[in-house]
Amino acid sequence: MPESQNIEYKQSWDDDYLKWVCGFANAIGGIIYIGKDDNGNVVGLADCKLLLESIPQKIRNTMGIICDVQLQEEAGSKYIEIKVNPYSVPVSLRGRYYYRSGSTKLELTGV
Repeated sequence: MPESQNIEYKQSWDDDYLKWVCGFANAIGGIIYIGKDDNGNVVGLADCKLLLESIPQKIRNTMGIICDVQLQEEAGSKYIEIKVNPYSVPVSLRGRYYYRSGSTKLELTGV
């Protein structure tokens, strides 16, 4: 399944992906898969246990929201699924606002 309005694939975790979490929260919600390539194939993760602990804390500490972060397994390889619910109030990441439109992340600027 390709990336879409509410699906994003990342091969590994980077704190920059918090922008995608923020964008989903300000749009219709979505799922970020960590440990999958752009085509949705599982590439696996080596540091799953550490990420399962750190990702929810980073989301809560930087945006004040809660997301479901779960470990999944497919064909013997592990990946992480981050489910982001839509929020009715604007969610910011360090004072900046992001929005998911199509398969891109937009930074909202202006008043």
